[in-house]
Amino acid sequence: MFTATVTGWAVTLAAIAGLIAVDVWHSRRRPRVVGLREASGWSLAYIGFAALFGIAFALVAGWDFGAQYFAGYVVERSLSIDNLFVFVIIMSTFAVPDEHQPRLLMIGITGALILRTVFIALGAAMLEAFSFTYLLFGLGLTVTAVQLFRHRDADPSVEENVVVAAARRRGLPPMLLALLAIATTDLVFALDSIPAVFGITQHAYIVFAANAFALLGLRPLYFLVSGLLDRLVYLSSGLAVILGFIGVKLVLHFLHLHDPGVPEISTGLSLGVIAVVLAITSAASLVEVRRDPRRRAHAGSLRARPERVE
Repeated sequence: MFTATVTGWAVTLAAIAGLIAVDVWHSRRRPRVVGLREASGWSLAYIGFAALFGIAFALVAGWDFGAQYFAGYVVERSLSIDNLFVFVIIMSTFAVPDEHQPRLLMIGITGALILRTVFIALGAAMLEAFSFTYLLFGLGLTVTAVQLFRHRDADPSVEENVVVAAARRRGLPPMLLALLAIATTDLVFALDSIPAVFGITQHAYIVFAANAFALLGLRPLYFLVSGLLDRLVYLSSGLAVILGFIGVKLVLHFLHLHDPGVPEISTGLSLGVIAVVLAITSAASLVEVRRDPRRRAHAGSLRARPERVE
């Protein structure tokens, strides 16, 4: 049985804080448009950091727990790509200058990480105290999967964000509105992603690490794929399948706790299903866009720039 030590938590938090500090310092020192080459380098670096952490963690805790971390990281990374659709729209809607986008994203991501840490602690406590939390999380993810699939071609709307709408009525500047939009939007994303990772592992330390490394890599990923997002026409459908699968996994785990005869879905199978679904989704998207170049994901938002806020 794995238990994270105080030293383990301290080292992990220090490493994540160090990465955030370097990223913030870099974005403040050289505020400019992030090019494809720089975004590619940072994206690969963050993937490398996440992989090195996973390997080191697996060597210390065992490869079963290492597999749980990697599965959780893949889920969070996949969900974060869908989040980028909304970030692209937010930046465009509030006319955020290109040179200020890296810093704004980093501030939003740091706030999101702090917020998710609170959610993870609450989720872990609920799972420890009440077994029916597994059932609630499972049913919640299943409902989210159905809604995501039903609205897979719908454009996200910043206008539906009540916090941003209230701030706009008070005449707050567009940059602050954009930051509020990113922070509050990520709050909604966390309600889906945190239960999804708890469907992979029940260890709060692993859930936190998977979330942290996935979020830290979100800033360079935004600049790397923002121009390619509209080619992932089946991404929402694939994510709906993954969330639905994890929802079923949580429900089965809840039933297994009350009846050992009910089968459970292993971590290895979970990782395999997630990888296969993402591979099929990506390949099918590229084939579809090549077959019909007019086909785009969230076409209305990404092909035509929304009206900017002055």
